[in-house]
Amino acid sequence: MSASPLLAIRALRAAYGNIEALKGVDLDIAPGEIVALIGSNGAGKSTLMMSVFGKPRAQSGSIEFDGRDITHVPTHLVARLRIAQSPEGRRIFPRMSVAENLQMGADAVENNTPAERASSLDRVLALFPRLKERLTQRGGTLSGGEQQMLAIGRALMSRPRLLMLDEPSLGLAPLIARQIFDAIRTLNKQDGLTVLIVEQNANHALRLAHRGYVMVNGLITMTGSGSELLARPEVRAAYLEGGRH
Repeated sequence: MSASPLLAIRALRAAYGNIEALKGVDLDIAPGEIVALIGSNGAGKSTLMMSVFGKPRAQSGSIEFDGRDITHVPTHLVARLRIAQSPEGRRIFPRMSVAENLQMGADAVENNTPAERASSLDRVLALFPRLKERLTQRGGTLSGGEQQMLAIGRALMSRPRLLMLDEPSLGLAPLIARQIFDAIRTLNKQDGLTVLIVEQNANHALRLAHRGYVMVNGLITMTGSGSELLARPEVRAAYLEGGRH
């Protein structure tokens, strides 16, 4: 990786009570990269992503964003740096309309001008035309795929420099999952958006990603380009041939 990392995680340790979830993790993401983080349930993938926002707070090690140490920066200030997350389980506001959910994403950062909000909304609706048809509909009445589109759209409304996606294909039909991955690819190619994607669907994630990391029991055990990891026999055995496709 030649460019200076946009996100640099070094020797990161974090725990839930007495349970150590991250045991000294190193991970880099360069500007404009899609990086996939794969591993089995309980490996620590979601914990690593959430630790960027300080939940859980790092016990040791460091997290830097664009050269700034954010290891102990409060969660709401991390979001203002234009780091956005679409969490596992979507966590949309079910009683709010689609439009109101998207507005919440725009409100997450300061100095989002009306013109920028309008531009972001146009971008999201062009990316996910289904949402345009449902702007006045309550979020909780959407299908699972539509809710995932809404969760990603809400994150995009903050005009992020780094988009972090936690299990975006979980529970979705293959066709809808493919649409989600196609949208991520489009954002990266057309807008240069930097993306960290946590996925159990290793096949889709590594085909999408420029680089990938494999996490096992709170540790990074392998790294390489997406194609390199797809070709590794141990990756295929653990996450492709006997796992999710």
